[in-house]
Amino acid sequence: MMKVFVNGKFCKDLKLASADDFFYYGLHIPGNITNLVGSMVTPVNVEQIRGLNTLGISMVRIDYAPYGQNPPHTHPRATEILVVLEGTLLVGFVTSNNENRLISKVLYKGDVFVFPIGLIHFQFNVGKTNAVAFAGLSSQNPGVITIANAVFGSDPPIDPDVLTRAFQLDEDVVKDLQSRFWWDNN
Repeated sequence: MMKVFVNGKFCKDLKLASADDFFYYGLHIPGNITNLVGSMVTPVNVEQIRGLNTLGISMVRIDYAPYGQNPPHTHPRATEILVVLEGTLLVGFVTSNNENRLISKVLYKGDVFVFPIGLIHFQFNVGKTNAVAFAGLSSQNPGVITIANAVFGSDPPIDPDVLTRAFQLDEDVVKDLQSRFWWDNN
């Protein structure tokens, strides 16, 4: 029997597939939001559902504490469409260079917002109660790059001289930022 891999994932012979290859249990369960950023992302992508391989879709549940956020991040391989199920979220994305324009809106229950592929975006719970959102992504493996984690928490660290000049910050500030634990809410 020959094994075929597509997108780095094993493609199961359809004759051997079962319902479990296309099923995920758990999106009704709230994520643990008692962390530094006050949110938790529960992904449902090709890692959780093998049957998503090559289908070009995935989704996430995002839970937010009051004033919690899904910090600025990007998906290098997907556009995202988000729907608010509970709460009030300030959402936005930044257009690409040279304009770097912030496009943002406050969303309420039932509202939908789109984040274009590759652009830095965020969600912030501006309400005094928990919030919940679901998002669809246009890739079975959208990837995520959380900006602060990537820049200040890389391994090995980016040379502080690079970051000092890039962000026009004092070197001590850069070193302090690099010494912090950068929380991953995924």
